[in-house]
Amino acid sequence: MNFSRQALLGIGMIIGGSVMLYAMVQQIGESDTPQPESVMVDKPDVEQAASQPLTTDIETEKRILAQKQKERAARVAEQEKRAKEFLTEQEVAEAEALAKARAESQQYVASRTPDVEDSTDTAKDINKGLTVQPRTDNVSAVDAKKSSDAEKQKAAQAQQEAKRQATLKAEAAAKKLADSKKAAEANEQAKVKRQAEAKKQAEAQALVEQKREAAEAAKAKNEPPKSPSDYEVKRGDGLIKLARQYNVPVEVLAQANDISPSASLQLGQSITIPSRAQVQRLEREAVAAEQAREKKRQQEEALAKKSADAKRDAQQKLSAARKEVKETDAKGSFGVQVALADNQAKADELAKKFKSAGYQVKTSATSRGVRVVVGPERGKVAALALKDKINSDPKVNTTSAWVLYWR
Repeated sequence: MNFSRQALLGIGMIIGGSVMLYAMVQQIGESDTPQPESVMVDKPDVEQAASQPLTTDIETEKRILAQKQKERAARVAEQEKRAKEFLTEQEVAEAEALAKARAESQQYVASRTPDVEDSTDTAKDINKGLTVQPRTDNVSAVDAKKSSDAEKQKAAQAQQEAKRQATLKAEAAAKKLADSKKAAEANEQAKVKRQAEAKKQAEAQALVEQKREAAEAAKAKNEPPKSPSDYEVKRGDGLIKLARQYNVPVEVLAQANDISPSASLQLGQSITIPSRAQVQRLEREAVAAEQAREKKRQQEEALAKKSADAKRDAQQKLSAARKEVKETDAKGSFGVQVALADNQAKADELAKKFKSAGYQVKTSATSRGVRVVVGPERGKVAALALKDKINSDPKVNTTSAWVLYWR
């Protein structure tokens, strides 16, 4: 009975394995079938080959045919490898299922052995005590039938479990293969992208280097000569054009030739083009001269501001002195003598200058010359303030004014 159960279990496993093997072979056959895309690709080649002249290179055609045969052989080898892998997995799954079924069958038989022995001993005892033949055959047949049905059911379940496990393994293998293929494609795309970026960066760096070299070459080309040189003026030449041509400031070029920066050049005139050292020296001198002019201008402005402040202070003092004049001051009027001219003409000229500066001026002849007097002022304090104002006024430019009694 155990042999029959094992035989049935083996037959079931063989049938199931054959069905799965047939399905896998069918799948592999479908994958080997040429796709419409490849047919569409090959068709233009056939038409092109038909349209080509008979003088086509035979060696080239042989090489292409050999290449296609190699590719076809590689695809067939890959498909055979996959089929072998699936068959190996199927055999392993079937072996595991068969071993599991055998173990369960042996366990079941072992568990049923004591009951059979007990029933045999009981039957012997009954046979000893009774003369009627017992009906133990029917009971054993029923138990055997139940055991066979249970074993068949377990074998069917084991076969289904083996099929399910094989299917899961096949799906896992296919998924793993697809994942590895996707990972390989992603790595290839990333590699291509990195190569493209590296190439782009290299091109950008090369372009920057080219621009830098071109700028340096242009700068070297436009630099002034190492030593002074003479240039004969041609038609259309000017200081600005020559300065740009030799990269020399216009002021430096004019200074090197002792001419004005706005001067016009004559045809055939000889112009000295200064060297780099001369250009640098002249530029330093020009900077120093500009700094000196700026310093002088600032000094003049400071002096003018100082004079203006002094004049303003003198005017304020004069105004304050005029307000503070009292009746107790010396009687009479006081004036400020600013000059003593040799004659009336000179005196009138001086008087005109002071009048244009805003002062009241009178002249009076004396035995020593003609006096030029500014005023009068009431009180000596006011006259002294007027003297200080006149001495600090840059318009009249005098420092010899002094106060005298008018009358």
